[in-house]
Amino acid sequence: MGIKDRLSSGSWRTRVAQLLWTLCVLAALVLAVGALLVAIDANEDNGLVSFVLSAADAVDLGVFSRENGIREFSGESAETKNALVNWGLGAVVYLLVGRLLERVVRPGA
Repeated sequence: MGIKDRLSSGSWRTRVAQLLWTLCVLAALVLAVGALLVAIDANEDNGLVSFVLSAADAVDLGVFSRENGIREFSGESAETKNALVNWGLGAVVYLLVGRLLERVVRPGA
């Protein structure tokens, strides 16, 4: 099978679909782990914790932000509630969009 045959067989679409799904799963994982770290009140001075929280802040796209997200809580443990609800919703949305993109791009089926 030559290169031309492989490109025309749709294998590149399968690879792109897998890549899209993987990126969305990783984004959802970052948001979920970030929410967990906020919930357990992890030490933000720790380099790994700081990295995950910064990555989650970047991945939330501002829509699912802890400070100005879909749902804003106030009062006791508001930061934890904001992180769990908004980043949790963001993780679910990433998984849904990722699966949808994967199904649209993947050939066949």
